[in-house]
Amino acid sequence: MTPDNAKFLADQFTQLMHGEFAATRKVLAAVKDDTRDYRPDEKSRTAWEVATHIATSDIWFLDSILTGQFVWDPAKVKEVEGQFSTVAEIVAFYEKTFPEKLKAVGAMAPETLAKPISFFGMMEMPAASFLGMANNHGIHHRGQLASYLRAMGSKVPAIYGGSADEPMQGA
Repeated sequence: MTPDNAKFLADQFTQLMHGEFAATRKVLAAVKDDTRDYRPDEKSRTAWEVATHIATSDIWFLDSILTGQFVWDPAKVKEVEGQFSTVAEIVAFYEKTFPEKLKAVGAMAPETLAKPISFFGMMEMPAASFLGMANNHGIHHRGQLASYLRAMGSKVPAIYGGSADEPMQGA
């Protein structure tokens, strides 16, 4: 991938991810502290666990692209996820940190965006290409969390169109 290709790809993905940000923020905010331990099945993560995972892993992906390396440190993950005690704290962290990191990725030099990064030795791609994986990962878990909401007594926000709880304007 040429640096120009990588910059184009990064611009497209950061724009796409910026558009997803509002929906993710609404889904996170729909989790209520008094029902955050809901899980649809014993094997499932709780709503709290999914919410903290979304907020922190979205940032982890962007940080990994910024540093040019994917490092998984379970102790660090536990520490980062453990910094929150309320859903409002998760939302505030996400509202502040995600746009900052996304902007930093968007400002990366084209040559850096074109440089291959190893994903734990399983695959190697240009840094810009990992934005697609980051976006898909976040959307996957946002859908998971959105599917919990009504069953746990929360309202389901509009994501790509209206929901039964948040119809589209004028619909």
